[in-house]
Amino acid sequence: MRAGVAGGVLGTLAVAGAAGTANAAEPVTQTIELPTLTADMTAQVAESAEVTQQAAADYQLRAERDAAAQKAAKQAKSDLADAKKKTEAKEKAEAARKEAAERATRSAGRTTLTTASTAASSDAVAPASGSVGTVISFLRAQVGDAYVMGASGPDAWDCSSLVQAAFKQVGVDLPRVSQDQSVAGTPVSLSNIQVGDILYWGGAGSAYHVGVYIGGGQYLDAANPSKGVVIQDLSGYPASGAVRVL
Repeated sequence: MRAGVAGGVLGTLAVAGAAGTANAAEPVTQTIELPTLTADMTAQVAESAEVTQQAAADYQLRAERDAAAQKAAKQAKSDLADAKKKTEAKEKAEAARKEAAERATRSAGRTTLTTASTAASSDAVAPASGSVGTVISFLRAQVGDAYVMGASGPDAWDCSSLVQAAFKQVGVDLPRVSQDQSVAGTPVSLSNIQVGDILYWGGAGSAYHVGVYIGGGQYLDAANPSKGVVIQDLSGYPASGAVRVL
């Protein structure tokens, strides 16, 4: 019985071996199955795509910012150049204006000098008399007094208080300050000034100094703290205008 079983087994193995030998001569084919995408794998792919898209967006944003910064820098440089040109043009215009003003002042000084010289040749012939003479006499009596801002005599004056006090001697009440005194009388051209006319420096109504013409191209005024009350030449300090109250 054991011999029969053995024989049967051997027979079976022989048949199987023969079949295997026969199968070895045939081509072998194999099917490879691709992995199935899971939900996690899909999420990872989507996340990777989103990261890539965000990186691209960030790069584009930086590029746009860089371009905007370059444009702003270029515009700022252009604006600075324009501002510099405008400043230079303004400075040139201001320099031209000052030069014109200085020329006008020099011209006015020469005109005043000429008119004062002409007036001197006529008004120095005879001494002032009447009310004008009284005003001039009072003024000459104060020569040598001190100049003190706000003082009103009798031994110290400022420019307008001296003029006010001089004309008060003949009953003429003048305003206290130079600005008002420069428009207190009848305007007179500097080419027609006479002894006793009030001279002023600065604009009419905004004068900063006053004195009185005494003839011979000279005027008397309370000049400043260093000079006090003195007689001076118009050629050295041409007046801006004059008014007549007598």
